[in-house]
Amino acid sequence: MTDNLVTDWDDAYANAAHIEGAEDFPPRWADGAAAFRKNWASKELDIGYGRSSRQKFDLFFPTQASKGLVVFVHGGFWLKFDKSYWSKYASGALAHGWTVCLPSYDLSPDVRISDITRQIGSAICLAGERVNGPIRLTGHSAGGHLVTRMVCDDTPLSDAVLNRVESVVSISGLHDLRPLRKTKMNLSFGLSEDDAVAESAALKKPKKNCSVTAWVGSLERPEFVRQSRLLSQTWPDVMYHEEPGKHHFDVIDDLQIAESELMSVLVGE
Repeated sequence: MTDNLVTDWDDAYANAAHIEGAEDFPPRWADGAAAFRKNWASKELDIGYGRSSRQKFDLFFPTQASKGLVVFVHGGFWLKFDKSYWSKYASGALAHGWTVCLPSYDLSPDVRISDITRQIGSAICLAGERVNGPIRLTGHSAGGHLVTRMVCDDTPLSDAVLNRVESVVSISGLHDLRPLRKTKMNLSFGLSEDDAVAESAALKKPKKNCSVTAWVGSLERPEFVRQSRLLSQTWPDVMYHEEPGKHHFDVIDDLQIAESELMSVLVGE
Protein backbone atom coordinates (compact mmCIF):
# COMPACT_ATOMS: atom_id res chain seq x y z
CA MET A 1 0.00 0.00 0.00
CA THR A 2 1.41 3.37 -1.00
CA ASP A 3 0.17 6.93 -0.57
CA ASN A 4 -1.40 7.08 -4.02
CA LEU A 5 -3.56 4.05 -3.23
CA VAL A 6 -4.92 5.37 0.08
CA THR A 7 -7.74 7.90 0.00
CA ASP A 8 -8.80 7.65 3.66
CA TRP A 9 -5.97 7.24 6.14
CA ASP A 10 -8.34 7.14 9.11
CA ASP A 11 -10.04 4.10 7.58
CA ALA A 12 -6.65 2.54 6.78
CA TYR A 13 -5.99 2.28 10.53
CA ALA A 14 -9.60 1.63 11.63
CA ASN A 15 -9.47 -1.94 12.91
CA ALA A 16 -12.74 -2.12 14.85
CA ALA A 17 -14.82 -0.90 11.91
CA HIS A 18 -13.75 -3.95 9.92
CA ILE A 19 -14.05 -6.67 12.61
CA GLU A 20 -17.41 -8.27 13.30
CA GLY A 21 -18.31 -8.00 16.99
CA ALA A 22 -15.38 -5.70 17.68
CA GLU A 23 -17.14 -4.08 20.62
CA ASP A 24 -17.18 -7.42 22.46
CA PHE A 25 -13.41 -7.80 22.55
CA PRO A 26 -12.37 -5.21 25.21
CA PRO A 27 -14.77 -6.48 27.92
CA ARG A 28 -13.75 -10.05 27.08
CA TRP A 29 -10.07 -9.11 27.41
CA ALA A 30 -10.70 -7.37 30.74
CA ASP A 31 -12.76 -10.22 32.20
CA GLY A 32 -10.28 -12.89 31.13
CA ALA A 33 -7.37 -10.89 32.51
CA ALA A 34 -9.07 -10.35 35.86
CA ALA A 35 -9.82 -14.06 36.19
CA PHE A 36 -6.23 -14.92 35.34
CA ARG A 37 -4.83 -12.54 37.95
CA LYS A 38 -7.17 -13.96 40.58
CA ASN A 39 -6.19 -17.55 39.86
CA TRP A 40 -2.45 -17.21 39.25
CA ALA A 41 -0.76 -17.47 42.63
CA SER A 42 2.83 -16.40 41.98
CA LYS A 43 2.76 -12.74 40.99
CA GLU A 44 3.71 -9.20 41.95
CA LEU A 45 1.31 -6.48 40.82
CA ASP A 46 1.62 -2.73 40.36
CA ILE A 47 5.40 -2.44 40.57
CA GLY A 48 6.25 1.21 39.97
CA TYR A 49 8.96 2.08 37.48
CA GLY A 50 8.31 5.83 37.10
CA ARG A 51 6.61 8.82 38.69
CA SER A 52 3.13 8.70 37.18
CA SER A 53 0.35 6.40 38.35
CA ARG A 54 0.32 4.52 35.04
CA GLN A 55 4.04 3.72 35.09
CA LYS A 56 3.63 0.32 36.70
CA PHE A 57 4.05 -3.28 35.62
CA ASP A 58 2.89 -6.71 36.75
CA LEU A 59 5.17 -9.73 37.04
CA PHE A 60 3.87 -13.29 36.76
CA PHE A 61 6.21 -16.09 37.80
CA PRO A 62 6.21 -19.65 36.44
CA THR A 63 5.62 -22.63 38.66
CA GLN A 64 9.14 -23.92 37.92
CA ALA A 65 12.52 -22.18 37.98
CA SER A 66 12.42 -19.16 35.68
CA LYS A 67 14.24 -19.41 32.34
CA GLY A 68 14.27 -15.64 31.89
CA LEU A 69 11.99 -12.67 31.19
CA VAL A 70 9.30 -12.21 28.55
CA VAL A 71 7.85 -8.69 28.24
CA PHE A 72 4.48 -8.12 26.56
CA VAL A 73 3.66 -4.50 25.66
CA HIS A 74 0.00 -3.80 24.91
CA GLY A 75 -1.42 -1.78 22.04
CA GLY A 76 -4.24 0.72 21.66
CA PHE A 77 -2.59 3.34 19.39
CA TRP A 78 -0.74 4.79 22.43
CA LEU A 79 -4.20 6.19 23.34
CA LYS A 80 -5.98 3.58 25.46
CA PHE A 81 -5.85 0.41 27.54
CA ASP A 82 -3.47 -0.63 30.29
CA LYS A 83 -1.88 -3.80 31.63
CA SER A 84 -5.10 -4.93 33.33
CA TYR A 85 -6.61 -6.08 30.00
CA TRP A 86 -3.85 -8.50 29.03
CA SER A 87 -2.82 -10.64 32.00
CA LYS A 88 -4.01 -13.93 30.47
CA TYR A 89 -1.65 -13.44 27.53
CA ALA A 90 1.15 -14.33 29.91
CA SER A 91 -0.06 -17.93 30.07
CA GLY A 92 1.82 -19.35 27.08
CA ALA A 93 5.22 -18.07 28.19
CA LEU A 94 4.55 -19.09 31.79
CA ALA A 95 3.87 -22.65 30.63
CA HIS A 96 7.33 -22.64 29.05
CA GLY A 97 8.91 -21.53 32.33
CA TRP A 98 9.41 -17.82 31.64
CA THR A 99 8.61 -14.94 33.98
CA VAL A 100 6.30 -12.44 32.24
CA CYS A 101 6.20 -8.67 32.64
CA LEU A 102 3.19 -6.63 31.49
CA PRO A 103 3.71 -2.86 31.72
CA SER A 104 1.28 0.02 31.54
CA TYR A 105 2.45 3.41 30.30
CA ASP A 106 1.21 6.98 30.06
CA LEU A 107 -1.02 7.70 27.08
CA SER A 108 -1.28 10.42 24.45
CA PRO A 109 -2.15 13.25 24.45
CA ASP A 110 -0.76 13.53 28.00
CA VAL A 111 2.65 12.45 26.72
CA ARG A 112 4.33 12.13 23.35
CA ILE A 113 5.07 8.79 21.70
CA SER A 114 8.78 9.37 22.26
CA ASP A 115 8.05 9.66 26.00
CA ILE A 116 6.24 6.30 25.91
CA THR A 117 9.26 4.74 24.21
CA ARG A 118 11.47 5.92 27.06
CA GLN A 119 8.96 4.70 29.64
CA ILE A 120 8.93 1.19 28.20
CA GLY A 121 12.71 1.23 28.23
CA SER A 122 12.62 2.09 31.94
CA ALA A 123 10.08 -0.65 32.65
CA ILE A 124 12.18 -3.30 30.89
CA CYS A 125 15.34 -2.19 32.66
CA LEU A 126 13.72 -2.42 36.09
CA ALA A 127 12.07 -5.75 35.30
CA GLY A 128 15.46 -6.97 34.08
CA GLU A 129 16.97 -6.07 37.46
CA ARG A 130 14.35 -8.22 39.20
CA VAL A 131 14.47 -11.23 36.84
CA ASN A 132 17.68 -12.96 35.80
CA GLY A 133 18.39 -14.57 32.47
CA PRO A 134 17.72 -13.77 28.82
CA ILE A 135 15.01 -11.33 27.76
CA ARG A 136 12.44 -11.75 24.99
CA LEU A 137 10.20 -8.90 23.91
CA THR A 138 6.79 -8.94 22.26
CA GLY A 139 4.11 -6.34 21.73
CA HIS A 140 0.90 -5.82 19.82
CA SER A 141 0.11 -2.90 17.47
CA ALA A 142 1.49 0.20 19.23
CA GLY A 143 3.20 -2.30 21.54
CA GLY A 144 4.82 -3.85 18.47
CA HIS A 145 6.23 -0.42 17.66
CA LEU A 146 7.53 -0.05 21.21
CA VAL A 147 9.36 -3.38 21.36
CA THR A 148 11.10 -2.83 18.02
CA ARG A 149 12.19 0.60 19.26
CA MET A 150 14.00 -1.18 22.09
CA VAL A 151 16.53 -2.65 19.65
CA CYS A 152 17.03 0.41 17.43
CA ASP A 153 20.35 2.25 17.28
CA ASP A 154 18.97 4.86 19.73
CA THR A 155 17.50 2.34 22.18
CA PRO A 156 16.55 3.60 25.65
CA LEU A 157 17.79 0.33 27.14
CA SER A 158 21.06 0.16 29.01
CA ASP A 159 23.81 -1.86 27.33
CA ALA A 160 23.60 -4.46 30.09
CA VAL A 161 19.89 -5.05 29.49
CA LEU A 162 20.12 -4.80 25.69
CA ASN A 163 22.80 -7.48 25.66
CA ARG A 164 20.32 -9.88 27.29
CA VAL A 165 17.62 -9.37 24.62
CA GLU A 166 17.52 -12.51 22.51
CA SER A 167 14.42 -11.97 20.39
CA VAL A 168 11.71 -9.48 19.47
CA VAL A 169 8.30 -10.47 18.10
CA SER A 170 6.36 -7.47 16.85
CA ILE A 171 2.71 -8.48 16.39
CA SER A 172 0.85 -6.17 13.98
CA GLY A 173 3.44 -3.53 14.79
CA LEU A 174 3.59 0.03 13.49
CA HIS A 175 7.09 0.66 12.17
CA ASP A 176 6.65 3.78 10.01
CA LEU A 177 4.74 6.48 11.86
CA ARG A 178 4.72 9.05 9.07
CA PRO A 179 1.28 8.00 7.69
CA LEU A 180 -0.26 8.55 11.13
CA ARG A 181 0.26 12.28 10.64
CA LYS A 182 -2.54 12.06 8.04
CA THR A 183 -5.06 10.66 10.53
CA LYS A 184 -7.30 12.41 13.03
CA MET A 185 -5.39 10.58 15.75
CA ASN A 186 -2.52 12.97 15.19
CA LEU A 187 -4.54 15.62 16.99
CA SER A 188 -3.61 13.55 20.07
CA PHE A 189 -0.14 12.42 18.97
CA GLY A 190 1.04 15.83 17.79
CA LEU A 191 3.58 14.18 15.52
CA SER A 192 5.67 16.45 13.34
CA GLU A 193 7.47 14.95 10.37
CA ASP A 194 10.70 14.90 12.40
CA ASP A 195 8.90 13.23 15.33
CA ALA A 196 7.46 10.54 13.08
CA VAL A 197 10.82 9.80 11.50
CA ALA A 198 12.53 9.69 14.89
CA GLU A 199 10.03 7.12 16.22
CA SER A 200 9.92 4.87 13.14
CA ALA A 201 11.93 1.68 13.58
CA ALA A 202 11.80 0.95 9.84
CA LEU A 203 13.69 4.20 9.21
CA LYS A 204 16.42 3.31 11.70
CA LYS A 205 19.10 0.67 11.99
CA PRO A 206 18.91 -2.13 14.55
CA LYS A 207 21.56 -1.89 17.25
CA LYS A 208 21.09 -5.39 18.61
CA ASN A 209 21.84 -8.47 16.53
CA CYS A 210 18.96 -10.64 17.71
CA SER A 211 16.05 -12.54 16.24
CA VAL A 212 13.30 -10.17 15.03
CA THR A 213 9.92 -11.33 13.72
CA ALA A 214 7.19 -9.21 12.13
CA TRP A 215 3.99 -11.17 12.78
CA VAL A 216 0.63 -10.07 11.35
CA GLY A 217 -2.79 -11.56 10.68
CA SER A 218 -3.79 -12.27 7.10
CA LEU A 219 -7.20 -10.63 7.66
CA GLU A 220 -5.84 -7.36 9.02
CA ARG A 221 -6.18 -3.98 7.38
CA PRO A 222 -3.78 -3.74 4.42
CA GLU A 223 -1.87 -0.94 6.14
CA PHE A 224 -0.96 -3.20 9.08
CA VAL A 225 0.21 -5.89 6.69
CA ARG A 226 2.30 -3.30 4.86
CA GLN A 227 3.79 -2.02 8.11
CA SER A 228 4.92 -5.53 9.11
CA ARG A 229 6.26 -6.32 5.66
CA LEU A 230 8.13 -3.01 5.64
CA LEU A 231 10.18 -3.94 8.70
CA SER A 232 11.18 -7.21 7.06
CA GLN A 233 12.27 -5.30 3.96
CA THR A 234 14.29 -2.61 5.72
CA TRP A 235 15.96 -4.54 8.55
CA PRO A 236 18.29 -7.46 7.85
CA ASP A 237 17.20 -11.02 8.59
CA VAL A 238 13.71 -10.17 9.89
CA MET A 239 11.26 -13.06 9.64
CA TYR A 240 7.89 -12.00 8.19
CA HIS A 241 4.86 -14.12 9.00
CA GLU A 242 1.18 -13.78 8.07
CA GLU A 243 -1.03 -15.87 10.34
CA PRO A 244 -3.93 -17.27 8.28
CA GLY A 245 -7.44 -16.30 9.30
CA LYS A 246 -6.43 -13.83 12.03
CA HIS A 247 -7.52 -10.20 12.32
CA HIS A 248 -6.10 -7.41 14.45
CA PHE A 249 -7.99 -8.34 17.61
CA ASP A 250 -7.43 -12.11 17.66
CA VAL A 251 -3.91 -12.28 16.21
CA ILE A 252 -2.49 -12.28 19.77
CA ASP A 253 -4.64 -15.17 21.00
CA ASP A 254 -1.90 -17.74 20.43
CA LEU A 255 0.19 -16.09 23.15
CA GLN A 256 -2.07 -18.04 25.49
CA ILE A 257 -1.29 -21.40 23.86
CA ALA A 258 2.03 -22.94 24.85
CA GLU A 259 2.16 -25.20 21.78
CA SER A 260 1.37 -22.47 19.22
CA GLU A 261 3.75 -21.43 16.48
CA LEU A 262 3.72 -17.88 17.83
CA MET A 263 4.94 -19.08 21.22
CA SER A 264 7.58 -21.26 19.56
CA VAL A 265 8.95 -18.19 17.77
CA LEU A 266 8.85 -16.08 20.92
CA VAL A 267 10.50 -18.46 23.37
CA GLY A 268 12.53 -20.50 20.88
CA GLU A 269 11.20 -23.89 21.93
